[in-house]
Amino acid sequence: MPHFKYRAVDRNGKTSDGVVEQPSIERVADFLAREGMTALSIQPLGRAATKASVAAAGPGKVRRRRVNDRDRVLHFTREMAVMLSSGLPLDRSLHILEDLSDPHGREMISEIRGAVRKGRTLADSFAERSEFTPFYINMIRAGEASGSLEGSMQRMAEYLERSKALRQMIVSALTYPTILFTVAILSLVFLLAYVVPSFSDLFSDMGAQLPAPTRFVMNLGDFMAHWWWLVLGMMGGMYWLLGRLWRDEGFRVKLDRRCLDWPLIGELVKNVETTRFSRTLGVLLQGGVSLVNALAIARETVSNRTLRNELDIASAALREGRSLSAVLLEGNRFPNLALHMVQVGEETGRLEEMLLKVANIYEDEVGSVTKRLLALLEPALILSLGVLIAAIIMSILLGILGVNELVG
Repeated sequence: MPHFKYRAVDRNGKTSDGVVEQPSIERVADFLAREGMTALSIQPLGRAATKASVAAAGPGKVRRRRVNDRDRVLHFTREMAVMLSSGLPLDRSLHILEDLSDPHGREMISEIRGAVRKGRTLADSFAERSEFTPFYINMIRAGEASGSLEGSMQRMAEYLERSKALRQMIVSALTYPTILFTVAILSLVFLLAYVVPSFSDLFSDMGAQLPAPTRFVMNLGDFMAHWWWLVLGMMGGMYWLLGRLWRDEGFRVKLDRRCLDWPLIGELVKNVETTRFSRTLGVLLQGGVSLVNALAIARETVSNRTLRNELDIASAALREGRSLSAVLLEGNRFPNLALHMVQVGEETGRLEEMLLKVANIYEDEVGSVTKRLLALLEPALILSLGVLIAAIIMSILLGILGVNELVG
């Protein structure tokens, strides 16, 4: 039976760590609940880790892996939601999290706790830290105003977890094509810079006229062998130029507008942006933020300039009394299904619920479109690499065969 390491808090706010033997994580949580404790974290242990952890189990601090600010905020929000929903006071919850955090997290929570003790609201305390976004701060402020801070924390934890899962899905999907493209470039550089020049002495000794494809490849190989530093400089210059263009607002506006019309790419961009926008707006509305303010905050999660401009138009129209879905349908930039679902939500008074459904639907669409895109991209990269390598090899073989015919 597997072993699990847990960290839990009891009704008095005392934390404890330990290792238990249970069939699954769910059984560990049930076991802790029967013992009057609320689980903060449960992690499976391997055989080697089990022996060490069993020997050292007991109260005390557990060393955590280094995390970035985004993951740190996610862990903080998730654990804070658990403790507040368990009935612990805010100050006691912050004190527990301060003891359990890594040095950077401890400094962050200590500053927040100090501000809360001085009479500031939790949202205002978050506003002083760069780790928390305006969306996060407004969500917590709405929760404090409505008296449902634990509910806002739970919704924020779910939102951050779904956002992290979406990012990881996209990154993992692009990892293999990126590696494949890198290997293709390095393979071509190796062939041209080291393999091809090794044949130059052979062809020079033969003294025969080489076929045109062979001469082209040999000249390209000589250039790579002697001027490799120039090639690296050109690649660096290209990288710098692309970075400068990416930072140019005029270029980004044109690129964002055109990419929406590209096959598959445009569909993927729309689905990703629709997922982010819908989930952010839905969570804000659930937390009690007004539609106009929520729309202004959710707009910042949209990176495509064209879609963001559509939201600016919709925000202005909302102040004039028009509906969100009607304005976005006129722009015809967001997916029609999503906008019609938003329209139904506005008509039935369940806008936040429909927005979250839209987010779930288009999050699944992101996965399917990504798979279709990779189904085309990966064979194209493999085929291109194969054709280029075959062309280099064939040009060398043509040269060898041509020389042998002349000699014969």
